[in-house]
Amino acid sequence: MPVDPQIQALLDAGRHLPRTESLPVAEARAMYEARTAAYAPPTAVARVEERTIPGPEGAPLRLRVYTPEGPGEGQGPFPLLVFFHGSGFVLCSLDTHDGTCRNLCAGAGCVVASVDYRLAPEHRFPAAPEDCLAATRWCAAHAAELGADPARIVIGGDSAGGNLAAVTALRVRDEGGPALLGQMLLYPVTDWHTPGWPSYAENAEGYGLGRATMEWFWGHYLADPAREAAHPHAAPIRAESLANLPPALVTTAEYDPLRDEGEAYAEALRKAGVTVACTRWRGLNHGFYSWTGKVDHATAAMREAAGWLRETFAGRPPEWAVRHC
Repeated sequence: MPVDPQIQALLDAGRHLPRTESLPVAEARAMYEARTAAYAPPTAVARVEERTIPGPEGAPLRLRVYTPEGPGEGQGPFPLLVFFHGSGFVLCSLDTHDGTCRNLCAGAGCVVASVDYRLAPEHRFPAAPEDCLAATRWCAAHAAELGADPARIVIGGDSAGGNLAAVTALRVRDEGGPALLGQMLLYPVTDWHTPGWPSYAENAEGYGLGRATMEWFWGHYLADPAREAAHPHAAPIRAESLANLPPALVTTAEYDPLRDEGEAYAEALRKAGVTVACTRWRGLNHGFYSWTGKVDHATAAMREAAGWLRETFAGRPPEWAVRHC
């Protein structure tokens, strides 16, 4: 279908901005931080607090913890979502994804712990997946401090954060605990950009994220692509086995270079016996969850993600083949 008119208006409004891959990292980060001013007003939650935990190499690691409204004092423990933000392992922050975390917290009725993992190129692979695994384990061990239930944990993220969630699920399976109820992968990065899936060519330019930007991201993230690009902790679709992983929600966007690799990962999970729900959002482009409250179909997608979380926390993870919405 054509690009959603509300998305097209946003694309048109941003035509004057420089291409991400043309900028130094610091300027690209500033540009992405500045656009949060255009997002919808933040959703109300009961409490937001900052925490500092030990990182995997001894350096402190920041969390932002969101607690939902409850029907009464002392409500809880709530289920827990450990969330990893995109974008490209290089950009974005707890602040750029504050709205997404608030929407998931309120919509799913869960505590959300958003992880401020180390970014490339200052900290290249595998720094980010090391941080995400450490944060997941800390949150599970300290769930009571967060007002959360250690028996009801899901990990999730968008874009590069979806990659980090998928990789964390693999590592938890292979390296021991904690138990996870699910993995929420929102338009995830699952593979190296070359040769790339067909959607890399179809959506190479004109829809926000493009092929050149993905190459720029990967170039900053990996120090040695010849050795690391096929590593399953960088490209989880290359894992030898996807069996015995937690149930997954995988969402993709029609006008996204990452569309096909996300759907291929969902299918590979399904073939490995994992419960999978996969939705392709027609007319939308990469990053659409950020426009919840301003783009109608993005708001619907957020409702779907929150509903999937509620069902998964209740032990009823939905399952469907790729459906188009």
